Amino acid sequence: MKVVILGSGVIGVTNAYYLAREGHDVTVIDRQPEPALETSFANAGEVSPGYSAPWAAPGIPLKAIKWLMMKHSPLVIKPSLDLSMWSWSLQMLRNCTPARYETNKGRMVRLAEYSRDAIKALRSEIGIQYDERSRGTLQMFRNQKQLDAAATDMAILDRFGVPYELLDREGCITAEPGLIHVKEKVAGGLRLINDETGDCFMFTQTLAKAAEAMGVKFRMGVNIRRLVTDQGKISAVETDAGLFSADAYVMALGSYSPLFLKAVGIKAPIYPVKGYSITLPIVDADAAPVSTIMDETHKVAITRLGDRIRVAGTAELAGYNTDLNENRRETVEFVVSDLFPKGGDISKTEFWCGLRPMTPDGTPCVGATKIPNLYLNTGHGTLGWTMACGSGRLLSDLISNKQPEIDTEGLSIDRYAA
Repeated sequence: MKVVILGSGVIGVTNAYYLAREGHDVTVIDRQPEPALETSFANAGEVSPGYSAPWAAPGIPLKAIKWLMMKHSPLVIKPSLDLSMWSWSLQMLRNCTPARYETNKGRMVRLAEYSRDAIKALRSEIGIQYDERSRGTLQMFRNQKQLDAAATDMAILDRFGVPYELLDREGCITAEPGLIHVKEKVAGGLRLINDETGDCFMFTQTLAKAAEAMGVKFRMGVNIRRLVTDQGKISAVETDAGLFSADAYVMALGSYSPLFLKAVGIKAPIYPVKGYSITLPIVDADAAPVSTIMDETHKVAITRLGDRIRVAGTAELAGYNTDLNENRRETVEFVVSDLFPKGGDISKTEFWCGLRPMTPDGTPCVGATKIPNLYLNTGHGTLGWTMACGSGRLLSDLISNKQPEIDTEGLSIDRYAA
């Protein structure tokens, strides 16, 4: 079968690899000159199935109000008349009930656990390397209230058989020795022992080369204009390089997916949530993180990537604006300086931002649509790399008319029709 994939981020590239492995004729189209130059470029560096949870959770509305008043806030909302932002926000609020949180987290963990197994298998298949480490994620709590609130997530992790450790202060320092210098700021933590870290950009670029060797064609520097329909199906993709026709089409354009889907009658509740990161060189390996620490207070992740530290966080609602905001830089720099003051050289940071494609319930849209030959692989939010291999493998099975290895309930866009 001939398949066209729109988007060459980690989602599009992994999907291309798995489709090519099934023998399909695959073409990937993207406006960038190389794969993984947008949201996949400098993300947090986490493959974190254990930390897969929707932002829409009980208590979040009240927390959001408090966050907006913080100097180093994890949430920033730019005043706007953008109706899509307010519609998305209202849908998110409706998902902040205990029942919906448990349902949504369950769906996310199911896909993320499958994806973690898929990336392990991929390493065995092709020996891909990307500054990977399998040392877990430490969700670090600065106070007892945060520690107590972890009980809800632990119950869901238990239900899905996801291993974890609840740690006191000394346990956190054992897992992340660099915290010894700031131990008074650590109340405890939840360690997800099977989580991994690595460089998503390096992973995606390397996998793209492997996919290309299998026959995948990458049409880079090509601007996508619209999806062309004929008799209820997609007949072609119109670009500035001409028309591309196929038997099946995969929408993997992240935050930009809704813009193209709307024109063919599909309303995808995906909104761009801007995130920021800095990358700095390690100057003292013993004072740097071993793996990933998620600061629960500021919602900032600090990750070890080889001889670098990646610090990522902030949820900014500002539409499709990709300007770098120095105030957001101050937040991520504050957190790494606060927890690992001797680990890296803050004067040599590389500053970046990207648009995370967020759904109101946290679960991505992976699967078929009402248009018979159009499939979605988008809306992964902050967990694009965490869910990439599982999403690509699952969708490849669906397109190939194979039975997926996991339950697909609640993963397609159909759930919003209800």
